[in-house]
Amino acid sequence: MPHTRSGGPTTRIAATTPLQHAGSLLRAGRVRDAASALAALAATTPSGHTDQAGLLAARAEVLLGRGDLTTAATLVAPLLALVAAPGPSGQAGAAVAHHALGELAAAAGDVDSSVEHHARAGVLAPGADPEQLPWRANQALALARARRSEDAARQARAHLRVGRAVGSAYAVAHGLRALATVSPTTEGVGLLEEARAALAPIDAARLAAQVDTDLAGLLVLSGSGSSLQVLRLLRDAETYAAQEGLWPLRQRARRLLDLVGAGTESRSEALAALTLAERRVAELAVQGLSNREIATALVVTVKAVEWHLSRVYRKVQITSRRELAGALMS
Repeated sequence: MPHTRSGGPTTRIAATTPLQHAGSLLRAGRVRDAASALAALAATTPSGHTDQAGLLAARAEVLLGRGDLTTAATLVAPLLALVAAPGPSGQAGAAVAHHALGELAAAAGDVDSSVEHHARAGVLAPGADPEQLPWRANQALALARARRSEDAARQARAHLRVGRAVGSAYAVAHGLRALATVSPTTEGVGLLEEARAALAPIDAARLAAQVDTDLAGLLVLSGSGSSLQVLRLLRDAETYAAQEGLWPLRQRARRLLDLVGAGTESRSEALAALTLAERRVAELAVQGLSNREIATALVVTVKAVEWHLSRVYRKVQITSRRELAGALMS
């Protein structure tokens, strides 16, 4: 399944506002374009915007996709404030905020909080569109990580039923992927193949790459499928993730490629995988700024700067600040 299509069928939701347009871009897997759209929207949108929860949730999705957990964590407080006082968007906005908090909690490893936030989203908006607020599927993934397999399967099936009822191929594929995480290996392979088929007619490159990476992992685990099939799935997913700056997804694909002996990545590939925050920190470091000066310029902590630099060093395989300029220009 190709991951870099332009044109062709789109997801079911039509965008009518700038924020809905950004959401459509995210579901299509055009994360860089979505980030640009959100940045432009943030620059012109007052803090009292009626869908502040939607803005924060979309930004959280971009940051988590890029692996920028430090910046994503700064969204927790404003989202909690919206949960406490939903504002003009009412319960719908609070539901979106809970859903975003659930994803942030999952990324931080707090699966119990993730499960609870997604449950709250469901209570507040039980009939929400499964593409725009996939609380059941995402709760299923958190439940799976919490080793609550039966509960995870039940929620994944519930999401799948809703997705089929509203005719959303995207939601159906999302539900199938969630169900595959708690299914026996052979059954999981079948569910992921079904998810790939559901996604084939629409633009959903990120979900498709996630499905492909999951499928490749199960094929490696089970010893089924050809080496060529596994490599094709992983290469496509890795290429897409690198193009969109989705570091966690790219690392998953890379680890599986290493497992099947597909070689190591080049420095240019590693540079392409730097998150926006990592590149900003690295570029300021090359300019001669100290860690404290970088922290002041970016309005982050010195520890955050140190963490970003350590990740840059590890990704591009250098050991000191002295090597950084040459690495960035290679």
